[in-house]
Amino acid sequence: HVQLVESGGGSVQAGGSLTLSCTVSGTTDSTYSMGWVRQRPGQDREGVTVLYFGSGVTYYDDTVEGRFTISAGDAKNTVNLQMDHLRPEDTAVYYCAADFTGRGFQYWGQGTQVTVS
Repeated sequence: HVQLVESGGGSVQAGGSLTLSCTVSGTTDSTYSMGWVRQRPGQDREGVTVLYFGSGVTYYDDTVEGRFTISAGDAKNTVNLQMDHLRPEDTAVYYCAADFTGRGFQYWGQGTQVTVS
């Protein structure tokens, strides 16, 4: 059974930084891509960033471009999200996601709260 485990959420002051991490367990298969989605209070979920492992290509939403960086972790099927220059509007639940087929995310983490004040 595939599971995604997230860590690193918390509360920071505006202008501060946080690093989120995500690890896939329950399978020996390699992910095609992994990424992060967030849900801000009262809003729909929105894509934040995606890393395509084979090519190294990344995607960033305009709201985080230049401030957030996604990268592969040290272990297989892991990914990190470095968040710098955080703003109050970045406050959200951040979800890790994984794609094993190249056709979209199939698995999601439990979410981790990020609060910026």
